[in-house]
Amino acid sequence: MNPIINIDSAQADHQLEHGGVFEMRMSELSARVGAKQIGVNLTTVPPGKAAFPFHHHYVNEEQFFIVRGTGVLRFGDQQYPVKPGDFIVTPAGGPELAHQLINTGVDELAYLAISTNAAPEIVGYPDSQRTGVRTVPYGAPGPAAFFVADETRAAITYWDGEDGNQVRAALGIPQTGSKPRS
Repeated sequence: MNPIINIDSAQADHQLEHGGVFEMRMSELSARVGAKQIGVNLTTVPPGKAAFPFHHHYVNEEQFFIVRGTGVLRFGDQQYPVKPGDFIVTPAGGPELAHQLINTGVDELAYLAISTNAAPEIVGYPDSQRTGVRTVPYGAPGPAAFFVADETRAAITYWDGEDGNQVRAALGIPQTGSKPRS
């Protein structure tokens, strides 16, 4: 196995688009060169989009390195501008450490996402008051479930309650009339 991969030649493994504000392409890097305990991918986000909902990890730490483009990091109750060369650390913990990168620029935002890969993992989504539980490391087949606060028997999906209004607000776009679950 070749222990080297170049981000310029990495093929996109995953793509997603949801609700007009979430969109990304992801190229797995670390698994392709044999990593087991730390995950690294190149995430690419078009202008005016975010890759993922605002979230925090109770178990895994995430770090990001901005490769190209500009945007905003939502971190807890603050927002920070980001640009190429910025290195970001989001420790494991509660809602005060929730994070989301939003492309507020005119060019594609690309960043390396680096994470520990421990399981089980619990992820909180403050904008929609959901909690996700995964019993296997990210990318491995296995059970995952999502719950809404005080509705432990509710069958919901990853995107339920994510209306994108916080992303629209960061971009200066009018918000939709829908509201997250409460």
